[in-house]
Amino acid sequence: MGWTAASCRRFKWVRGRIADVKSCGKAFILILLSTFLLAFSSSAGQQGRPPVIAVAQIGAEELLARPVGENWTSYNGDYTGRRYSSLRDINSGNVAHLQAAWVFHPGNSERLEVTPVVIHGIMYVTSANDAFALDARTGRALWHYDRPVSSGLLDDAAAHHSRGVGVWRNSVYMETDDAHLLCLDARSGNLLWDVAYADKAKHYGATSAPLVVKDEVIVGTSGGDSGVRGFLAAYDALTGTLKWRFWTIPGPGEFGSASWPGDSYLHGGGTTWMPGTYDPELETLYWTTSNAAPDFVGDSRPGDDLYTACVLALNPDTGELKWHFQFTPHDLYDYDATQTPVLVDVEDRGVTRRLLVQANRNGFLYVLDRRNGKFLKATPFVKKLNWAEGVDASGRPILSGRIPTAEGAYICPGINGATNWFSPSYNPGTGLFYVMALESCNLFFASPKPFTPGETYYGTGTKLPPDEYAQKTLLAYSVSEGKPVWRYLQVGHGDSWGGTLTTAGGLVFFGDDAGSLEAVEARTGRALWHFNTGQTMHASPMSYMVEGVQYVVVSAGSDVFSFSLPH
Repeated sequence: MGWTAASCRRFKWVRGRIADVKSCGKAFILILLSTFLLAFSSSAGQQGRPPVIAVAQIGAEELLARPVGENWTSYNGDYTGRRYSSLRDINSGNVAHLQAAWVFHPGNSERLEVTPVVIHGIMYVTSANDAFALDARTGRALWHYDRPVSSGLLDDAAAHHSRGVGVWRNSVYMETDDAHLLCLDARSGNLLWDVAYADKAKHYGATSAPLVVKDEVIVGTSGGDSGVRGFLAAYDALTGTLKWRFWTIPGPGEFGSASWPGDSYLHGGGTTWMPGTYDPELETLYWTTSNAAPDFVGDSRPGDDLYTACVLALNPDTGELKWHFQFTPHDLYDYDATQTPVLVDVEDRGVTRRLLVQANRNGFLYVLDRRNGKFLKATPFVKKLNWAEGVDASGRPILSGRIPTAEGAYICPGINGATNWFSPSYNPGTGLFYVMALESCNLFFASPKPFTPGETYYGTGTKLPPDEYAQKTLLAYSVSEGKPVWRYLQVGHGDSWGGTLTTAGGLVFFGDDAGSLEAVEARTGRALWHFNTGQTMHASPMSYMVEGVQYVVVSAGSDVFSFSLPH
């Protein structure tokens, strides 16, 4: 390939960083060193388009931007967890014309749970322990990092599921199924460093996308039902050096340790297997924790079992705990609290209220003051809720006395919760919080079981009653008014695990219970468009823009689907 002024101008157009033709020779050599030729060969020539270069090039300032627009910089879009896009080219007036733009099949997973990240026209996706960089306009692969899946994992939640990457400067970060943190070169996919941040031999795993805050990469673990001790850890983004670790199960002599007699704290669960959120003005990181172990039987863990089923507010520089709020003390129902803690600002009589909103698996939607963790409100958002009669003035559940038994107890919500890890969203234009809710109940069984290394740590489990009917609903909840505004009932059997996205175009996109990506009007819930993927959803949609074209993307089954208006 000859190096000409024309090709130099092409490079200038792609990168937007070369000042003139004279500087292109050196730049071209650098790009050769970062496998530009591979990217060129795989993407040039598609409808006459010039190639893209797989470089993240994103700093702390861009990560702080909110709401997201052209870029989708982290799992939830921005640090707030709102999954709100400022893009409005696709709107309620034209969404009916949305059509498939491209489909990417990574080939090594039948159940993708990833939300893609897009930086300057490059999309990063994960599937099991593999990572891909794609041309976000066409879905063509620019590079592929592959790593074998791990054997011997006990926790089904960590069965080779990856929810995405974090990005910083020219690096892409991902967690592996056996709890390694990898740093990849965004230009080539080459492995820069690999840190084992938990012990696979103790059956730790990982399913989350890392969260990059300042110059730290923050990671959590799965494996709560494998008898591990949960934690959250931060690593230097440049070197991979451990900066701090916060244990979610207190050790002997620490606050909350009374719930964990003997060595039970070493197996207490409380894992951190979903990404958190971050408020840079309050300098506070918000992260949620899973259920206590063993599940369904609490005799070996008396008391509240801190810090399980909690939201934790931490200093991101030190890992120091600022405050905590526990949604389900002494959890016996597998009501982990790993649902997204969404940061919402609401104007109230001229005062901005800084809130944290979470639709919890236990069936209540909570509103907290995120400055101090003060409980403000809890509203039931499903009808089938019998484990508690309500929530008291401090936010503590008023128990109904229903607990798992040897014979089986009928308890609502059921084992999958009133909602789960799939993402909610919040639209500041409508003031509405959107969440996929599930009406379902189960028979919960209890049978004490000691911790045995190499075995899952359950106190038995649940069954679906033969006459039980599950119903999924897209719910819109007014944060300022504290009440549901509309519900959009789903057709299906309650099997979808698709989440939501809302946009400035007045839309809510979500994975429905019939295998479709669907769009409804954000203010009313009026159905506007759907596309049947033919596969069950286990992921949440996102949106981005390249070259003036807005796209909406969702993972469904084993494929990544991208949609746009005709252009």
